Amino acid sequence: MVSLSRGWRLGLGLFLAGLIPSLCAAADPPPAHSYKAGVARKAITPEAGMWMAGYAARTKPAEGKVHDLAIKAIALEDATGRKLVLLTSDLIGIPRELAVEVADAVRKQTGLPREQLMLTASHTHCGPVLRKNLADMYDMPAEQHKLISAYTDKLRGWMIDTVVAALKDLQPARLAHGQGVARFAMNRRKPTPQGFINAANPDGPVDHAVPVLRIETPEGKLRAVVFGYACHNTTLSFYQWCGDYAGFAQQTFEEKHPGTVALFWMGCGGDANPLPRGKVEQAQDYGKQLARAVDEVLHGKTKPIRGAFTARYEEIALPFAEIPGKEKWTADMLSKTFAVRKRAERMLKTLENGAKIDDHYRHYPVQVWQLGDQVLWVSLGGEVVVDYSLRLKKSLAGARTVWVTAYANDVMAYIPSARVLKEGGYEGESSMIYYGMPTKWAPALEEKIVATVHQLAGVKR
Repeated sequence: MVSLSRGWRLGLGLFLAGLIPSLCAAADPPPAHSYKAGVARKAITPEAGMWMAGYAARTKPAEGKVHDLAIKAIALEDATGRKLVLLTSDLIGIPRELAVEVADAVRKQTGLPREQLMLTASHTHCGPVLRKNLADMYDMPAEQHKLISAYTDKLRGWMIDTVVAALKDLQPARLAHGQGVARFAMNRRKPTPQGFINAANPDGPVDHAVPVLRIETPEGKLRAVVFGYACHNTTLSFYQWCGDYAGFAQQTFEEKHPGTVALFWMGCGGDANPLPRGKVEQAQDYGKQLARAVDEVLHGKTKPIRGAFTARYEEIALPFAEIPGKEKWTADMLSKTFAVRKRAERMLKTLENGAKIDDHYRHYPVQVWQLGDQVLWVSLGGEVVVDYSLRLKKSLAGARTVWVTAYANDVMAYIPSARVLKEGGYEGESSMIYYGMPTKWAPALEEKIVATVHQLAGVKR
């Protein structure tokens, strides 16, 4: 046995005391990034007797509800203090005017910059009509316009309050992401000798991915889950308030995980439908399929989010094709279709006032968030077809996971790809009537949108 002096023993002890923590730190995985998260929600179900959004064929207002409609917000904060807030809603779409008012009020109250707020809609066709959204679609009694305007004003306040409440609720959190699959979406653009019609096309493109963001306490308790899917929220077309399959998916998940908030965003499902459809039981089944896909991700392998957030936002001008002249609008005033006459009336009024019909939509929103080095989150305005999701996931692929949200920040029209625009049909042409646009888009829109996404994402083309 070797005997060490007291000085040697003291020195060796100090050396080992310093070495052991270093060895332990090298052996353990790096600690998760320091995040905070806050959640808030608000029921927004209108009274019975208000007109419902999404279908021109409806002839009467809502008569009741299947379940409550809601808006929900989740606020995230990284270690640098940068915040991101996502607001989801059981609405057909959020018009630009409403989005601007909400974003401006939130910025004044909290200092949150516009690029750090994402406003999304589930596109349920069993929600309320909003002011200045699909305004030419609905042939309804005059008193409905007053109800809709008053409701839209209330909704604006609810949205602002919900975002602010989520920011006030910020608490330490861990974030993780994953991706599942749900297969009930079906491409709805069927080619026929007479052109493309709205019917099942099993050979058409779809995006079955279910992106998932897990939010839990530092101790591992689930607080919230955010998930998306690219499919029209159109299983139902009756006279009851309902979130459709997206509403049932959130309800199913929250019932299985009490105390957890589930938030749904719509992907690029502009040309996909849940098929078959028409029954409440079908909407419930699709909701259960989607909730199960989310659960499978959470019980499988998720990857932690690490690193800081970034957020960028830009509004770009999208070109229309050639604008028709006065003769077109005068002829349309004789149409048997309400939406055609309503649009013509507005266009003629513009010309009679000595103004020019704009040949661009001037405020198309493109937003890009980055969650650490793991997730690149793109959000686009309008009813975006699936080609954009498939293209952006491919062109932006790499070490990061790419999510593409649509129906975000402004739902002004369908956003067809160059392919869909060339093929024609509802998404490329006739849908513009119901949104009150003067004509279809010019083919340049796809390249302009994609180029802006790449620029905001910092990717060279």
